[in-house]
Amino acid sequence: MNEYVLAGGDAAAIARILASGHAADAVEALNREPRALALRLLEEAPLERAAEILDQPELDGASELVAALPRERVVDLLGAMSADRAADVLRAIGEPARAQLLHAMTPPLRRALTAILGYPEGSAGSIMTTEYVSVPPHWTVARTLDHIRQVERSRETVYAIYVVDPESRVLLHAFGLRRLIAADPQARLGDIVPERSPVTVPPLTDVEQVAHTIRKYDLLAVPVVEDGRIVGIVTVDDVLDTMIEEGTEDAHRFGGMEALDEPYMRMGFLSMIGKRGGWLCALFLSEMLTASVMQHYEVALEKAVVLTLFIPLIMSSGGNSGSQATSLVIRAMALREITLADWWRVALRELPSGLVLGAMLGLVGAARIVAWQYLGLYDYGPYWHLIAATVGLALVGIVTFGSLTGSMLPFALKRIGFDPASASAPFVATLVDVTGLAIYFTVAALVLAGTVL
Repeated sequence: MNEYVLAGGDAAAIARILASGHAADAVEALNREPRALALRLLEEAPLERAAEILDQPELDGASELVAALPRERVVDLLGAMSADRAADVLRAIGEPARAQLLHAMTPPLRRALTAILGYPEGSAGSIMTTEYVSVPPHWTVARTLDHIRQVERSRETVYAIYVVDPESRVLLHAFGLRRLIAADPQARLGDIVPERSPVTVPPLTDVEQVAHTIRKYDLLAVPVVEDGRIVGIVTVDDVLDTMIEEGTEDAHRFGGMEALDEPYMRMGFLSMIGKRGGWLCALFLSEMLTASVMQHYEVALEKAVVLTLFIPLIMSSGGNSGSQATSLVIRAMALREITLADWWRVALRELPSGLVLGAMLGLVGAARIVAWQYLGLYDYGPYWHLIAATVGLALVGIVTFGSLTGSMLPFALKRIGFDPASASAPFVATLVDVTGLAIYFTVAALVLAGTVL
């Protein structure tokens, strides 16, 4: 059994755990404890150990814990943390506390954190760290290795070395630690650097594009460059943490609710109701349009009550096809496989796909009516064959409409500046439900005219 579970609220036992072992395991232990106990332990733990724990993005409520600590302790902790993580914590602390903390820091640390905080959230600049290994081009391999040994503990990563002009800070080259280790110790860096230009990103680059760049070039870190000068680096773990957070928010939105800003088990009851209630009310009001459509076709329903048997089938098929298309398009957008300009290509793919899928479901639905009629399981009346044709044709139209609508909705939302993930599955289903009923009763009016209707 895990030793962190055995600690079970014993402050002395947890303190011993925090003094050794992996920081990620210590974070798990603290996340299970009351905030007051976690606060006391962070206050009493050695500075380097407390900073290592606060450096973990998985620590719940890190900004609240930091804000509750004495100011002198907070300043020391932020100075010992990685710059990007310290900026994340400060960003979540409101004013004037944030300004007071920055004022109490050393000028170099204040400048570094202020620079990171100046970039918008979700950009490369907002998640970069200013702690990287940079060296001038005239240094030898041996001197560079000695420098890395001296600064290793104060740098987030030493797997990449950046050759910069010592005066202008212009990035000249970037190469991996492996190349440095394998080179002649007396060789100058200018003689061993790769000829190709380094892969870089501007500070305002969206984090998803940063992730794409890191994946494309198989990097552990990518330098952030502004006007040719390196201002920081974004490491692969920082990108992963940010992408996981954004993916979680997208999953919440796609499920038809606001993104949770706290872990599920720590979310208060009223907060949970607030996050879910607004979306449910909006979706409920949208679904009321379904009742309006049915009222419009009330006379038709009175004449052919049998049509009501297939309303759930019709509505679910359209909503399912729309949700499928939306999921596929949102994923393709996230992976940069498609852009806004590709909307017509997507439409040309989804239109025949919807027709084929609708024909498949239409055949199954019609076959079911025929089978039930012949087996004597249900009597659909003398015009059962027309009922089967109505259901089959309606499914073709509804699934085609659902696929086309579901695929175009993310493009429309992105075009007007909204997150495509806002095209939640419940919203798409509601939209297709209303139109699906109209399609169903229109087909029924055409096929059953002069018979049942």
